[in-house]
Amino acid sequence: MTSTSERPAPRFIGVDTYRDPKGRFAFRYPSNWHKFNLAEKREGVLYSPEAENPQTWFSVWVTDLKEHVVAEDLHVLRQGVEQGLAQLTECTIEQSTDDVLNNLIKFERVFTFRDGDTIRKWRQWLLYVDHWLMVITYQAENPTEYDYWYAMVNQSFVHFTLPEELWFAVDRDLAGVTRSQSPSIEPQQADDEQDEGTS
Repeated sequence: MTSTSERPAPRFIGVDTYRDPKGRFAFRYPSNWHKFNLAEKREGVLYSPEAENPQTWFSVWVTDLKEHVVAEDLHVLRQGVEQGLAQLTECTIEQSTDDVLNNLIKFERVFTFRDGDTIRKWRQWLLYVDHWLMVITYQAENPTEYDYWYAMVNQSFVHFTLPEELWFAVDRDLAGVTRSQSPSIEPQQADDEQDEGTS
């Protein structure tokens, strides 16, 4: 592989917007990236600068938890995130941030782990939005590729948006949903790590 010092920095030749068919989220992505379906028939999408066998990619997938998540669930959900990461081989967490906005819970992790003979690097958001878990992931083939593509992929994170309906659903004053009114939430592991892939 050509070293990043010998490669020109990636440039946008255009930007498109992906809109979830069910209206749950949207994000922007480089128009010359290639679209793939997710493995295991997950609801979502994956984009990569690589046309075949992508090892560097940005993906979003969504799971219906069937239960409302509220701010009080932060601690138990964090346990699930930590358990999921602990299952990865040689996992090193470089950044860890937890945020709560009304009843929306967001976990952000940047980490490396061993995948066979390769060290992968991920940036991942886990968003608990009403009864949805949204997993937004940037995987780089290795830490060098992570740095090379980061500025471009970061735009997909920056321009990831939720519809007004979901913002209303997580507003504690408008929706009136608190722990005393919501079923118990079990720890949710980070996302069956490494199961993104393509089908």
